[in-house]
Amino acid sequence: MSSRILILDYGSQFTQLIARRVREARVYSEIHPPTRSLDWIREWGPTGIILSGGPNSVYAEGAPRVEKELLEIAPILGICYGMQMIAFLEGAEVKRAGKREYGRAEVQVTEPHGLFEGFAEKSEFVAWMSHGDHIETTPKGYVGTASSAGNPIAGFRHESKPIHCVQFHPEVAHTPRGREIISNFLFGICKAEPSWTTGAYIETEVAKIAKEVGDAHVVCGLSGGVDSAVAAALVHRAIGDQLTCIFVDTGLLRLNEREQVERTFRQHMGIKLITIDASDRFLSALAGVTDPEKKRTIIGHTFIDVFEQASDEAGRDAKFLVQGTLYPDVIESSSPFGGPSVTIKTHHNVGGLKPNMRFKLIEPLRELFKDEVRSVGRELGLSEEMVGRHPFPGPGLAIRILSDVTRPKLDLLREADAIYLEEIRDAGLYDTIWQAFAVLLPVQSVGVMGDERTYENVLGLRAVTSTDGMTADWYPFPYDVLGRISSRIINQVTGINRVVYDVSSKPPSTIEWE
Repeated sequence: MSSRILILDYGSQFTQLIARRVREARVYSEIHPPTRSLDWIREWGPTGIILSGGPNSVYAEGAPRVEKELLEIAPILGICYGMQMIAFLEGAEVKRAGKREYGRAEVQVTEPHGLFEGFAEKSEFVAWMSHGDHIETTPKGYVGTASSAGNPIAGFRHESKPIHCVQFHPEVAHTPRGREIISNFLFGICKAEPSWTTGAYIETEVAKIAKEVGDAHVVCGLSGGVDSAVAAALVHRAIGDQLTCIFVDTGLLRLNEREQVERTFRQHMGIKLITIDASDRFLSALAGVTDPEKKRTIIGHTFIDVFEQASDEAGRDAKFLVQGTLYPDVIESSSPFGGPSVTIKTHHNVGGLKPNMRFKLIEPLRELFKDEVRSVGRELGLSEEMVGRHPFPGPGLAIRILSDVTRPKLDLLREADAIYLEEIRDAGLYDTIWQAFAVLLPVQSVGVMGDERTYENVLGLRAVTSTDGMTADWYPFPYDVLGRISSRIINQVTGINRVVYDVSSKPPSTIEWE
């Protein structure tokens, strides 16, 4: 890569969005922990370095920091915690703010140059703040570049060195001009070249996979979703017939999922595919389990057992397992790259895998968002039918049944979910909605059908718009479409007498209910 940006992750939930914005500007970037040594960073050769936000206070004992010599290696952009850390290293006082600044704020530009090239002097723009600490005066040798009502120093720069900082988050969508600020850093300050593309990413990953695998055999666990399909196609390009895909019918799939996967991979892509019906095994393991974390762990462990057995039966003696893990899976499951972010929920393919499994993981999509994965899939020649599908979680319908998982409940949910998606397609809304699905609630309610009292299940409907899955807004269905969906489900699915619609956004809610 002619240009590349190193992002040091201090635990912000937005860190990967920084990488996303950099890649959108066609500049290559990687996220690494702040524990990387100065020698490692110098050898990596960054065109620029971005220090992320984080949940810590820089003055607290044990808070993650960098060595001051880092500021001499390449141009620096400090964001939120990154800004406070630079101020702290340079001798300025960082202290608890009298009032925490969280949410949208009006930021005034005091110096329309550098990061704020193209902004008018004393102009104001909306930015997203998320901090409890601040600095009141710039360090010696630095000058202020922006301020806000709640923060006298919302931005500063070094008088002569290419070190720039902002207290707000330019990487999030809530800072509308954030892309301009990041672009100014990349091209105005770092002099980066916009040479990174989806094609370049594929080329790099294919070479990396081929080198890592050598002549070993590889298995890929297909779930029926976009992520595992794209991961399989990418690895297949790298190693060809050394790859065998294993599609496990867990009994937790959507209606007709198995038939579609077999058709796509066997007929259209020519990839070796083994199909295993392990539904009895999964449902037996899940019997009586209601805790969502336990469900994910059980499903993850059972997957590995099935893969190992299938690999042995196929005589492949596989050493590697391919998974379609995406970054939202990682950031919600655990702290990325050893950073201090908070666990939201464990994804079965991240925190639920067996610690002693014999496979070494290959996760070629681990640092990509869903829209980037779709772009890779299209570049690899996957059909729009596959690439454009709504996301489907690896644990499948098990985490859309908010109680113990049984065959009758799965059959009921499958039928209702199929009607829901069919109506969305018929209304021409499928491609507008990022993800839609039904949830079987652990609630029963009284109803009346044919003059008779019923006491049956309540079904929740979820539909969201999103770009990357990290944030999402509930979709405002036309009332007539919602009414038609509800009517069909109640009339055609025996066992459901009430339908409700979820109007919560992410955050504070997650997209899936479990």
